[in-house]
Amino acid sequence: MAIYALGDLTPSIHPDAFVHPDAVVIGDVTIGEESSVWPGAVLRGDNGGIHIGARTSIQDGSVLHTTPMWETTIGDECVIGHIVHLEGCTVEDHVLIGSGSVVLHRAVVRSHSLVGANAVVTDDTEVPTGAMALGVPARIVADRVAPGSFHGHVAVYVARARQYRTELRRID
Repeated sequence: MAIYALGDLTPSIHPDAFVHPDAVVIGDVTIGEESSVWPGAVLRGDNGGIHIGARTSIQDGSVLHTTPMWETTIGDECVIGHIVHLEGCTVEDHVLIGSGSVVLHRAVVRSHSLVGANAVVTDDTEVPTGAMALGVPARIVADRVAPGSFHGHVAVYVARARQYRTELRRID
């Protein structure tokens, strides 16, 4: 696994979390219980902290970074899709961030909301609870996401991470 300390900055990964061997985790990164980080994902906590709650998946090719002034925080039971870029933002609990999307500095994505595939949530934007953020730049569509909408997606990745922890083996 590519997990690195940077000076005094050392990742903290819950023993029940899964970090794929081809993911990279550097510095001030915290990964919660039953969360997963998939191949090609890069979590680079060199400027500040990256905090990931419990049962959250960071999918293939995603990049999480910070700024010296703005940490990146992701809550519990979130699905961060493939090739997502999160930097200096807050993603609350029970959120789905669609593949290819970008969420930037000081943006807040509230609980039970969704950022659509390839959307760009610009600096200082708030996505309210239950809303969708769609397009470039993202426009907010209110009251479109019901609580519990992503429970099935979260459960799939928690189960998949358990399987990978026990069954993944390199064969080259």
